[in-house]
Amino acid sequence: MHRPSPEPLPSPPRLSRAAASAAGIAVLLAAASAPAAPKAELWQRWSAHDEASRVRVEHGAWSAFLERYVTEDRFGVNRVDYGAVTPADRTALASYLDRLGATPVSSLRRGEQRAFWINLYNALTVRVILDHYPVASILDIDISPGLFAQGPWGKKLMSVEREPVSLDDIEHRILRPLWRDPRIHYAVNCASLGCPNLRKTAFTDDTAESMLDRAARDFVNHPRGAHLANGDLIVSSIYRWFEDDFGGDEAGVLTHLRRYAAPELRRALDAVDSIDDDQYDWSLNDSASAP
Repeated sequence: MHRPSPEPLPSPPRLSRAAASAAGIAVLLAAASAPAAPKAELWQRWSAHDEASRVRVEHGAWSAFLERYVTEDRFGVNRVDYGAVTPADRTALASYLDRLGATPVSSLRRGEQRAFWINLYNALTVRVILDHYPVASILDIDISPGLFAQGPWGKKLMSVEREPVSLDDIEHRILRPLWRDPRIHYAVNCASLGCPNLRKTAFTDDTAESMLDRAARDFVNHPRGAHLANGDLIVSSIYRWFEDDFGGDEAGVLTHLRRYAAPELRRALDAVDSIDDDQYDWSLNDSASAP
């Protein structure tokens, strides 16, 4: 997810008229006041790994949940049918998270660890939404510590190897600094329409590379990622919040976008040398609100 940190932005993110209509006034105001993103700062506690390990973490329960409740709407946005989740599937999700919490992740090889943390982040996010559903936006779940904190990202939600961890810890202190891969932003999902799609299957060591590439192409080539309007290039606010991860400046972001752009978008990107606007929709990715 792309949680804001307490430091205010030099100027608020601007949102397109289409995004404003879709998100609703309250959500847009929250998005417009969202502060800058946290830095990637490694939590050394999680730097250990064992490349000789042959242990594979089982993510079948998470895949089963995703296959049952994630569907694509007619605009190419994956939505979750939160309201349809059965008590049995809530229990199965809780059991899956308990199993992850008991996994000796520090002794896994790096590939297994990457899939572990991505799946843990996404499953925890879904559980947070289910625990507070119905809700219009994840920003409304104000359970993080701190006077100016928004959303659930700062709260310690569970323990792994007996160490309490938050969503912020997983994304900004483990995944981003350990892998230094901008595609991580396409893998972790913040339960919002502006976010890259929650995939319909769990990540594994064997599938992660292809899934990350596919997720990058899907998002970059969707209007949420990048599009031109009257000659202006409008991109996801993710590329501004995490500009350091995408090359450190606008030129780096454009290089990244061109790498994953399909031919038509690539030609359009080749004709521009700057970003004119950014946008993000914090509305919940709920099937119940699908157009």
